[in-house]
Amino acid sequence: MKPGKIRPIAICVFQNQEKILVFEGYDSVKEEIFYRPLGGSIEFGEYSRETARREIGEEIGAEVSELTYLGTIENIFTYNGEAGHEIVFVYRGEFKDRSLYNSSQITGTEDGDPIKVMWKSLNDFRNGQSPLYPTGLLELLTRRESEYSK
Repeated sequence: MKPGKIRPIAICVFQNQEKILVFEGYDSVKEEIFYRPLGGSIEFGEYSRETARREIGEEIGAEVSELTYLGTIENIFTYNGEAGHEIVFVYRGEFKDRSLYNSSQITGTEDGDPIKVMWKSLNDFRNGQSPLYPTGLLELLTRRESEYSK
């Protein structure tokens, strides 16, 4: 994060029944374990849709077969004691390799460091047991689910 800068990012939500694919993060100042879908910074000249596909490839080595735009979230937050501001393009994705839906944990990396990637129940986020970021994502997913069920 660069102080005083707004960072545009794209994230991709993969859903497997009542679970979504997330990585586990840790904020050492808040002493909080949190979860966020995979994704990252949009590079200059790159569309957010391309970013979502690229980041999934970089982070877990997987290809995305379908992407559906779900919405945009403005996320103002504090992480490890530093203020951050993001514009988050949210996509729903489908894996080309269907076997990934049967993996309880997937090997991932972020900037060369290992990350813990797993399927986590939406109910863990709904009941407040686990924080899901960016703020507003759970509401966006819930709203989109209700639109699909109409």
